[in-house]
Parts: sequence; structure tokens; C-alpha cells
Amino acid sequence: MEKILLFYGSYGGGHLSAAKSLNEYIIKNYPNVKTELVDCIKYINQVVNRLTTTAYSEMAKKAPWAWKKIYYTSEKGLFSKVSNFSNKLMSFKLYKCIQDFKPDLIISTHPFSSQMCSILKKKGKINCKVATVLTDFHIHNQWLVGSDEMDYYFVSNAQMKEDMCKKGIDSFKIFVTGIPFSERFLGKFDSLDTFKNLHLDSNLFTVLFFAGGKFGLGRTKTFEIFKTLISDFPDLQVIAISGKNEKMKTMFTDCVTNLHKENTVCVLDYSNHIPELMSIVDFVITKPGGLTATESLVSGLPMLIINPIPGQEEQNAAFLEQSGVAIWLKKNDNIHDTLAKLLTSPDTLKTMKTKAKELSKPNAVFDICHILFDI
Repeated sequence: MEKILLFYGSYGGGHLSAAKSLNEYIIKNYPNVKTELVDCIKYINQVVNRLTTTAYSEMAKKAPWAWKKIYYTSEKGLFSKVSNFSNKLMSFKLYKCIQDFKPDLIISTHPFSSQMCSILKKKGKINCKVATVLTDFHIHNQWLVGSDEMDYYFVSNAQMKEDMCKKGIDSFKIFVTGIPFSERFLGKFDSLDTFKNLHLDSNLFTVLFFAGGKFGLGRTKTFEIFKTLISDFPDLQVIAISGKNEKMKTMFTDCVTNLHKENTVCVLDYSNHIPELMSIVDFVITKPGGLTATESLVSGLPMLIINPIPGQEEQNAAFLEQSGVAIWLKKNDNIHDTLAKLLTSPDTLKTMKTKAKELSKPNAVFDICHILFDI
């Protein structure tokens, strides 16, 4: 029986989601393959895991400028050297996991585990194939450390492949498959039933609003967007997801009550039914995380991008806007005018929807597994 080890990282939900989507597909379609899903950072050290995840969360929420500096300086200079040195030390702890499982293939959805595996492979500690799945729309050099030892790279778009080739990575290693996502987004749903469960009108233009989850990024700006949306545009309805942010949910629900919008606005703290929700809405307001953007593209939905985390999410936002599938609401942009540009222009929305479908990679998981297991 072939054995596959899937590594992901603790922070940045897209890493885990990509690994889980691949794992579920492999289990379902390759009965002779045994898989194991491992958080590489948590496995190495629980303390390191808590420190790094907390540091990421706090910087993203309270000091995004600091995260931006770390993100870009980690590509080169002293920080890069320290990071690479620490990964060498940690790779030997990860080696025990690899020794115990003895995989025929390692799939990594986080740059840390890719680097550690490349270190072990270079030192002759492991000899199995290693594949890296990038979970954003723009490359960062940390993904490419140890590229000589990497057997496969799976990326979201052709520009990434072109940029990687310019950095000296062999083109035959790079496959433009898209970012892995749950196959539930390819399902068919009863839209009338979904509207009924939400107590909303299936005939109205509907917006899905992701409010930033537990980070509560740009809470004041997010609330301002929400209030403008439901007060200035009476002919639409809104499904707002506040995530784990209780303050945001309270602000939203109070606003709905004060403006008497209970019949056209549904506020949810969390939902396991995002595929169903995306199947009934006309566009999405969201931060540009790799996973949510991928799910929106596959669902053929234009995006209004808000509050990107400096670094990878800003690069995602730039790519999506340049591709014609999103409008990026920047710091000094007029909220009402930007929303009006979308809501009052059917032709603009239609063009964005078409481009979203063209840019999407609905067979990402299938293509990755087909390349790894069938070819």
C-alpha cells in the first residue's frame, strides 16, 4: 500500500483546507493509498506552535505593518538566514515523523514543511518524492527554498509559473492546477430551499459579506461598509458572516435592528454551508485569502476586496483586481461610490463573473492527484 504524508501549517486557514481537500479526495478515490495529515509546526513543538500562531494572529490584527515588514524581509537578508537556520534545526524533529510513517510521497501545503523536507532530502535522510502546493496567487521566496530537492510544485496561475521559471526553477516541476478546495463547491443545491432557511427573498440581488473572522481586521471600516451596504442600497439583501468575532456580530445585529432591516439582512456567526451560500449570491465582499478567493472564483462570483493582510493578501488582491474579477476597496476610497460601481452596473458584474469562471480551476484537486498518482 502506498503511503502519503500531508504536511500543513498551524496558521493561515488555507494551508489546512488545501491539505484536507487533498486528503479527502485521496481517501475517497485511491483505496490502496494510506494517508496521514500532520500539522508540521505543532508536531515539532507545541510551544513553538502556540508562539508562532499567536504572534501571527496578534500582528495581523494589531500591527499589520509589522507583519508586512516580516513578510517582505523574510525573502532576503538576515531574517531569511535566521529562518533558514531554524528550519534546519527543526527539520530533524520532523524527521522522526517521516521515519515513523515511511511515506512514498510527501505533500506540503506550507513553506516551512517544504523547506524542512528539502533539507532532509539534500542530506540524504529521505528519498521519497516531495510535492509543494502553493496556496496564494503570488509567489514568496520562502516557498522556493530548497527547490532543487523539490519534485513537484502546484500553483494557482500561469504568472506564478512564469515567475518561478525566471528564478531558475525547472518548468517541468511546475503545474498550473489551481488551489485545492472542497469538492462541495462543485455540488448542486436547491437555491429556493437555501433562501427559505435564511428567511430571505430569492428574487432579490444578494451579497455575501465575510467580515474578517476572528481577527476582526479593520473592524471600524468593515462596519462602515456593512452599514453603507444595507442603508444606501435598499433593493438588495445581505448575508453577513461575522465568524468568531463576537463584537462584530453584535455591531452587525444592532445595526440591522436600528435600521429595521431584519427582512433583508441575515447575520451569521459561523456557517458550514458556504458552498450553498455562494451558490445563491451575486457577489462576495471578503478579505483576499487564497482559499476564499478560490471558492469565489469557482462559484463564478465577482469580489469586492476589503482589509487585506499586508504581504500575501495584498499581493492576492492586486492579482485578482488586475485579472478583472475583483475591485479592491482601498483605504481612502469612497465606500458608497465603490459599491455603487458594482451594484448599479449589470454589465460590469456580468464581465467579472465571466472572468471569474475563466480564471477558476475547478479541477484543482483532481488534477493534482492525477499528476501525482496516475501519470
